[in-house]
Amino acid sequence: MSYRLGPSARAEGHRLHVHDTLGSTNTEAMARARAGETGPLWVVTHRQETGRGRRGNSWASLPGNLAASVLWPVAGVAPDHLAELGFVAGLALIEALEAACGTLPDTGSGAGARSFRLKWPNDVLLGGAKLAGLLLEAETLPGGRRAAVIGFGVNVAAAPDGLEAASLAAAGYARDAEALLEHLSDRMAARARAWDRGRNFADLRAAWLARAAGLGSEIAVHSGGHTLRGVFETIDEGGRLVILAPDGNRHTVTAGEVHFGSAATAA
Repeated sequence: MSYRLGPSARAEGHRLHVHDTLGSTNTEAMARARAGETGPLWVVTHRQETGRGRRGNSWASLPGNLAASVLWPVAGVAPDHLAELGFVAGLALIEALEAACGTLPDTGSGAGARSFRLKWPNDVLLGGAKLAGLLLEAETLPGGRRAAVIGFGVNVAAAPDGLEAASLAAAGYARDAEALLEHLSDRMAARARAWDRGRNFADLRAAWLARAAGLGSEIAVHSGGHTLRGVFETIDEGGRLVILAPDGNRHTVTAGEVHFGSAATAA
């Protein structure tokens, strides 16, 4: 099966470039933006050699996994709403996973082990282990035009060794990266339309929180050389993590490495 976009995405003018090998789909999509593309343009590759995550971390792209990016048009999006695209993408991805995978056979390991959840700010978990990561990058181009690229890395066929990571195949989902991209492109189109360039972030925020991992539980966040501990209370109207500290004070976090439960205690 070859990569293609879903019918709704195609109807809304999304386009697709497929490559055998790329260094990074995000890098290629941003290069297209510098060359004058405005999007929505999807870039997908069968083999990604230098994938990356947040804060410069590498992202291993194993054969059969999904490595894709979308150059998203951001004309008319206020600068303070641009980061909300990460939440749009997270919801689109988790809905695409549910649409593509359906219901797993009962493995006896409990429903929690088979559930997809969103981990702030940019991961999707399966049974508490990392299944997917997202990377939102923005750039101001010559002439003042802005470009935004969202990268999606999903462990469809396999997860990297030595990490607390999950894959669809290991969990019993007989799906492929090509089918997942069809669902993802359609869900991205729908979620972005509902978000309406930031005008409806309140609804998006509520939907994101309904899928959030660790909400109401103990959390530790490493950020800027410090560790903040407390209870994951919510995300605020700006998409920042809100932590209720043991002293009763609330703290907002814009970026950091998150640990839940027993991992939060040990972190």
